[in-house]
Amino acid sequence: MVISYYGGEFFKVSFGDTTLAFNPISKDSKLKGTRFGSDIALVSMHHPDMDGVDQVAHGDRQPFVVDGPGEYEVKKTFIRGFATRSQFGVSKEKEERQNTMFLVQLEGMHLCFLGALSSKELPKEAVAVMDTVDVLFIPIGGSGVLTASEAHSLAVEIEPALVIPMHYQTTEAGGDMGEKDALKKFLKEEGADVKPIEKLTIKKKDLEGKEGEVVVLAG
Repeated sequence: MVISYYGGEFFKVSFGDTTLAFNPISKDSKLKGTRFGSDIALVSMHHPDMDGVDQVAHGDRQPFVVDGPGEYEVKKTFIRGFATRSQFGVSKEKEERQNTMFLVQLEGMHLCFLGALSSKELPKEAVAVMDTVDVLFIPIGGSGVLTASEAHSLAVEIEPALVIPMHYQTTEAGGDMGEKDALKKFLKEEGADVKPIEKLTIKKKDLEGKEGEVVVLAG
């Protein structure tokens, strides 16, 4: 499995002949996105920073779109979506929008993608079926999603093998994605001193013995 990051909450996950796109940045976003063909596009929230499905369609490769709660099986990829709440992109302090967190099983590995989650309280039905999480994608930027401190606390509860932070400001992506220095604050909370890498290539056996190891991908 190869995981690449394009800023915001936009990830490309490739395994074999299958490509997944998580929260692709749309052309209407202030964030700088990219284009590629995908087989499956997972959209946790309908917001310009996260629902650019047309950006991950190329030629004959038109993605199967999962943009809400439910259970799905596509190309040997098993997906479960659970409704959560988010305050990202809202105009009033107490206003909320629906966000979908995804549990994805592929190649014998379990991914947990939290999207624009703003509360540490996960749906009971999601917790009940959550197996061992191999890779956790977690927002850390505050301003409508989890803060660095809240993200650290939730990551400790979930106990994944790997933690990949997302939804924070990057120079390359541009735009305004969360609070300043959110990544620095999150790494301090985690007690981690890691440098960004271009992409992550992993196999199930590579995860043996890992407990909450933080991986920062260059976006």
